[in-house]
Amino acid sequence: MSDFAFPHPIKVIIWDLDDTFWRGTLSEGVVEALEENVQLVRDTAARGIVHTIVSKNDFAPAEAKLMEMGIRELFVFPQISWQPKGPIIRQLLEQMQLRAPNALFLDDNPINRAEAEFYNSGLQTADPQDLSRLAPLLRASGKPDPTFSRLEQYRLLERQQQARTQYNDNLAFLRDAQVRVELREGEAVLPDLNRLEELINRSNQLNFTKQRVTKAELEVSLQDPSRRWGTVRVQDRFGDYGLVGIYCLHRPDNRLEQLVFSCRILHLGVEQWIYAHLGFPQLKVQGDVATELNQTETPDWITLQEPAATPLQPAAAQAANRLRVLLKGGCDLGQLTPFLQAFALDVTEEFNFNNEYQIPVHLEHTLLLRASQEWPAAEQQRLAAALPFLGQEAFDTKLWAGDYDVLVYSPLMDYTQDVYRERTTGRRIPFGAYQNLTAQDPAAQAARYAQRRFQGLNEAFLRRFAQEFEHEGQISADEFQENLRWLRAQVSAAVPIFLLNGAEIEVPGSGEIGARQRHQLLNQALADFVATAANCFVVDVRDFVQTPADVTNNLRHYHRQHYRTLAQRLAQGISQWHGRTLSHSAWTDLKARAASLVPGKLRGLLGR
Repeated sequence: MSDFAFPHPIKVIIWDLDDTFWRGTLSEGVVEALEENVQLVRDTAARGIVHTIVSKNDFAPAEAKLMEMGIRELFVFPQISWQPKGPIIRQLLEQMQLRAPNALFLDDNPINRAEAEFYNSGLQTADPQDLSRLAPLLRASGKPDPTFSRLEQYRLLERQQQARTQYNDNLAFLRDAQVRVELREGEAVLPDLNRLEELINRSNQLNFTKQRVTKAELEVSLQDPSRRWGTVRVQDRFGDYGLVGIYCLHRPDNRLEQLVFSCRILHLGVEQWIYAHLGFPQLKVQGDVATELNQTETPDWITLQEPAATPLQPAAAQAANRLRVLLKGGCDLGQLTPFLQAFALDVTEEFNFNNEYQIPVHLEHTLLLRASQEWPAAEQQRLAAALPFLGQEAFDTKLWAGDYDVLVYSPLMDYTQDVYRERTTGRRIPFGAYQNLTAQDPAAQAARYAQRRFQGLNEAFLRRFAQEFEHEGQISADEFQENLRWLRAQVSAAVPIFLLNGAEIEVPGSGEIGARQRHQLLNQALADFVATAANCFVVDVRDFVQTPADVTNNLRHYHRQHYRTLAQRLAQGISQWHGRTLSHSAWTDLKARAASLVPGKLRGLLGR
């Protein structure tokens, strides 16, 4: 992982072209493609990050060069002209309906970056020379989107915005847009549970109620007859926006508990139409929203479209044939997901993340798993608040929900992290990698953490931590096995656990002294555990990760092609456990490979 942390999630990357995306200046002659940048666009687009361009160039030759590179289709809203960049970026973000803090502007000219920051408060900027350290974090951002569905939504928005400019009268544009709304209520809402949770908890601009919920709370509420739940799907002549809205009406007092929309339908009037369709119920708007609703208007350019006669049957039939997989481990495993989704598998990820202190938090150490079940909530909250490298979500996990058929678990943090015992309570917490935090010089260590933009790990905290916690070193092989047995007992016996072991190679320059020997020790402990544990299996990465050339910065991060191999081994093991071969989409696999291979390798693949 990179030693840099973005203060806000990156949703869009804005590229300059000359001496940034490619080498050289287009107006002065030949430019050279930078394959690492082309590949970064492909990789991150496959995780839902959108890419656009703001470049001082002539549009036609610049677009022709992008098409020659085979990358033009992955950019939306390109702004290629000779206009000042700051105002253009402000207008661009408005068109894309994105906030400046969620955008990263890459430009080799510091004057352009300063201008962009002046016009766009909170905009994140970087010199392209910084990409080598930013790329790993960008590749770990977002979530798997192997079909580029988020990119397609922005293409749709781009078509809509282009058409809007042809109208002097916005109302005339809306009437010509042929906006159609489809509503589903009652049991028809249930299959969309995951999308409902995502919209409620992540939407802000058009979230009128801002009542965040857990999935468990949502499931209970959906079954409550006193609540009228509905989903909103939208289409117009530019395309299908999908499920973009949710409402929940509390019937006894005619009050909206949820009224949430995706910003992709902003300026179409859908939110006002839904409010009118529901009869203008009570609504207490929470926080800032992008649209002000009123109790008089009903947009007459929107029509209600009846759902298909049996819209849920195909999806239900498909879901019945797919296994639900919980994938738990380091964020590098996100590279598995697109390849696993080529099989009849629905994958839910639970990886490390940057907490509110911008510190990467791993949730998968077996000690944290046990703490999430065995410690009182008050103790979890106390330590989460006291230790910045934990944070408020450190004990949250999907493991205990039980809504999965297969568990794929990487215990490599047990291989890696050191354990610290609180002197007063005996509570034990994992952190770091192959170092004793309490033996470091606090001032020097705080300076290193400050360079990584971690918050809270200052000199005063580190001195206090050394006084209150004792360093134990890494977990023993025996305790590792004991915790695995505990985990097996916690997870339903019907659910298989596929465990990913570690590579056993020396990685020059990694700085993790003794890592190979540590992996050998715990790999053996893992194998011994599986030999006697019911419904547990090892997927052995040592079969294909065998040399330093197979890994990147440490022996836990593999080169891209190995994640496809690992996904195939997992699918093979799941098929054997399941008793029948999982259906496989060669097309989905091909798209996943296209997103993970540089164009030259892809051409070689397709020529075989």
